[in-house]
Amino acid sequence: MQSKATSPEEYIEEIPEERKAAFKKLRAVIKKNLPKGFQEVMGYGMIGYVVPHSKYPAGYHCDPKMPLPFMNIASQKNFIAVYNMGIYSNPAILKWFTEAHAKKSPKKLDMGKSCLRYKKPEDIPFDLIGELASKITPDEWIATYEKYINKKNNNIYTL
Repeated sequence: MQSKATSPEEYIEEIPEERKAAFKKLRAVIKKNLPKGFQEVMGYGMIGYVVPHSKYPAGYHCDPKMPLPFMNIASQKNFIAVYNMGIYSNPAILKWFTEAHAKKSPKKLDMGKSCLRYKKPEDIPFDLIGELASKITPDEWIATYEKYINKKNNNIYTL
C-alpha cells in the first residue's frame, strides 16, 4: 500500500488506528538509534531513512535524483514492514539479527530480501530493531553500496 503522504506525520495519520501506537514507537526507536548522518524522508510511499545528497551527491543509482536509501518502515495491507538494505550486506549482521530475533521474539522471523514483516504490532521487537538500525553508519553504508554497484552497467549486484 503506497501512500501519497508528504510527511511522516501525515503518513502515520493514514495508518489504521490499531497500528498507530506501534508504528510511532517503531519510528521513535529507529530515529533514536540511527547513527548521525542519516536523514528521515518520505520516499517510495513510506517513511525512509537515507544518506542525503549533501553526504552522497551521487544518490541512488536507479534514480540519482533520489538520496541513497538505507532503511524504510511501512504499514502494508497485512503487516508492518521494516526494510533494512544493509542486513544482507554484512553476513555477520544478518547472522546476529536472525539469532537475536529467535531469542527475543515469540514469533518466527518473517523475512524476505531486506524486508522484515510483522503481522501483529505486539510482535515487533522494538529494541532489536533499534539495535539493528545502529549497526551501520552512513559512511559504512556508502562503502558497502559502492562495493556492490557496477557503475558501468548501472546495476547493483545481489548481495
